[in-house]
Amino acid sequence: MSSSSRMSAAIKPSLIVVPLFLLLCGVDAANAQTSVAETSRPNILFVFADDWGRQASSYASVDSISRAVQTPHFDRIAREGVLFKNAFVNAPSCTPCRSSLVSGQYFWRTGRAAILQGAVWDMTIPAWPLLLRDAGYHLGKSYKVWGPGVPADAPIGGKQYAFEKAGRQINQFSQHATRLVAKGQTVVQAKQELLEQVRANFATFLSQRDPSQPFCFWYGPTNVHRKWVRGSGKSLWGIDPDALQGMLPPFLPDVPTVREDIADYLGEVQAFDASLGVLLQELAQSGMYDNTIIVISGDHGPAGFPHGKCNLYDFGTRVSLAVAGPKVPGGRVVDDWVSLPDLAPTFLEAAGVEIPSVMTAQSLWPVLQATTQGQVDPDRKQVFMGRERHVEMARPGYRPYPQRAIRTPDHALVINFKPDRFPLGDPYRLDSDNPPTTQQVQEKTFVTLADEDAGPTKAWLVDHRNDSQWKPIYENAYGKRPREELFDMRTDPHQMHNVAGDPAYADVLSELRDRLMDELRRSGDPRVVNDGEFFETPPMAGPLPDDVPHPNRKLK
Repeated sequence: MSSSSRMSAAIKPSLIVVPLFLLLCGVDAANAQTSVAETSRPNILFVFADDWGRQASSYASVDSISRAVQTPHFDRIAREGVLFKNAFVNAPSCTPCRSSLVSGQYFWRTGRAAILQGAVWDMTIPAWPLLLRDAGYHLGKSYKVWGPGVPADAPIGGKQYAFEKAGRQINQFSQHATRLVAKGQTVVQAKQELLEQVRANFATFLSQRDPSQPFCFWYGPTNVHRKWVRGSGKSLWGIDPDALQGMLPPFLPDVPTVREDIADYLGEVQAFDASLGVLLQELAQSGMYDNTIIVISGDHGPAGFPHGKCNLYDFGTRVSLAVAGPKVPGGRVVDDWVSLPDLAPTFLEAAGVEIPSVMTAQSLWPVLQATTQGQVDPDRKQVFMGRERHVEMARPGYRPYPQRAIRTPDHALVINFKPDRFPLGDPYRLDSDNPPTTQQVQEKTFVTLADEDAGPTKAWLVDHRNDSQWKPIYENAYGKRPREELFDMRTDPHQMHNVAGDPAYADVLSELRDRLMDELRRSGDPRVVNDGEFFETPPMAGPLPDDVPHPNRKLK
């Protein structure tokens, strides 16, 4: 089936919203002529955003913020293939998430790759990009794959497979686009200049492929990672912050500053989606669209917001996921519970490459090949998550904030192994005679509460931490948490009310605790051995060692 017929034949589930505007990238790639690649093995295009949660217009009926964003190219892949409603990361922090993703294992099994600052990749761990390379795939990437950590992008062979010479400015989209507009370009011209860099990099990669080879390309721009230009959501994308009033979840103050911050975040999401459109167009023009598995997702939830990045709540761990390609019946919305490490064995199985026995994840290939929607695999009804160390100096003594969680359709259980510590870092200087200024908290992540990225929302909450109206939201975000947090997702979808101490939930709490701890022990999680000594001692907890250079060695 051609790309054009594949798209037109797809069912349009009610969950998917079709944006009513012209696509930025011009001619729809589905109208281009395509042909089956010369190899029977599928190509793989993996498109992976930084700090992007489950905010896409395909999710508008189940995610209120998604009603304000337009992602036509993601939506297209969701229509042509499978849209996953319940996709989660294994760790809501860049490097640990990516370590689990490339290894197909829980992040806690990856040694020093299980942390952010101080991460070191163990070259003996099988990584699916290199396994595909060894199986004959033409391998390439643009921008971020694994990091920060050393060696740089080790699980994809370092920088030797980088295709970035045409430019990297998509990575700070709002900054570069705003600069070009200030120099006299129109918004459309500025966007097109940046997107052409993406196109040229991908075209160079495709041109260097031997026609007998299938390819695997990882596109990983650093948007939607902060920082972005304040007000850029409206100035570059026409996203009106006032239109977000009443859409924000209860853990976010519904005030102008926060609404603008969310609008700017959604603008970066639309920039990412526009670059996806360029890739799809170039792929179709190359004649390889129909034999390419296309997978689109993000590495965790939004940064600089309560419940987001570095939290095991849904806003921090639930992400967008759409998959389309050969042997993937389209037009389906799937309820199966998916952890992103599952993509590693999925790629290998689709390519006919043996899956290493060390991988703890389960391939999604049977789900993708099915013709049904809803709950396809009855056993996929839970995911496991966790975190350890993010920012090196977020707490005195370089200590991590260890958490593990289990998420099921009806409940979420989070275990905070060290409840005496602050979950998002110590509130440095907040109660001193010299507290940080609003601008410092907005611009400098490491000044206080360092496990949450700097930004306007963080600064606004810090400024209003003692206001009676907003103090509960501040404490919910940054205050200490009990050892166990249990949420009834049927009545509390935003995870605001901990029912762990409610006798009515005693059986649920016991059962989920047992399931979680059994899985941690089964998978060899060092956190459950000797009180987590592996994670509590250097180099996992401690100052950055000499083999991990990083500019933020002192808390400013």
